[in-house]
Amino acid sequence: MIVRHLGVAPYEPTWHAMQAFTASRDATTPDELWLVQHPPVYTLGQAGKPEHLLHATEIPLVKIDRGGQITYHGPGQVVAYLLLDLHRRRLKVREMVQLLEQALIDCIADYGLDARRKDGAPGVYIDGDKVAALGLRVRNGCSYHGLSLNVDMDLTPFTWINPCGYSGLKTIQLKDFGVTEGPDEVTERLLGHLQRHFPDVPPTA
Repeated sequence: MIVRHLGVAPYEPTWHAMQAFTASRDATTPDELWLVQHPPVYTLGQAGKPEHLLHATEIPLVKIDRGGQITYHGPGQVVAYLLLDLHRRRLKVREMVQLLEQALIDCIADYGLDARRKDGAPGVYIDGDKVAALGLRVRNGCSYHGLSLNVDMDLTPFTWINPCGYSGLKTIQLKDFGVTEGPDEVTERLLGHLQRHFPDVPPTA
């Protein structure tokens, strides 16, 4: 799996690059993992309801093609996009979601924190509050989009939405629990867990 560190990159060009990569790939294309932070942006899933943005803001809102409702991306949040051939890996979407959640849970456990899943609400939570979000799109058996983990960011924009469509859902970050590692260090730690749960699979010759 090819790992690309994109640094801080605007959301829309990154999204369109994921679409283009997925549209052009074939059975010989290696999987890729993109690691990035985005400038402030709200993204609204393909079945998302605009009313989950609770009031007007200068933060741009981008309607996109992943599942799920509205979420926020901003500096200090680790984002990982997994561009995987699920057929080649013999993975179903539900299994992929569970592996993504487990990678996040394992990463957060490295800091002595107990993160958990929540039935019917993809993502990862600490004491019922959301610390990481998931959203995927699968096209021709290949995935794109991925996950976000809140590390050390301004959480205020989350209070202007119903995060992932849930009214009153509190959004938290690792810094709230005394984690002193910044986004770059957390990215490397998360990368190790993602590579463990999604080991290399050779492309079909």
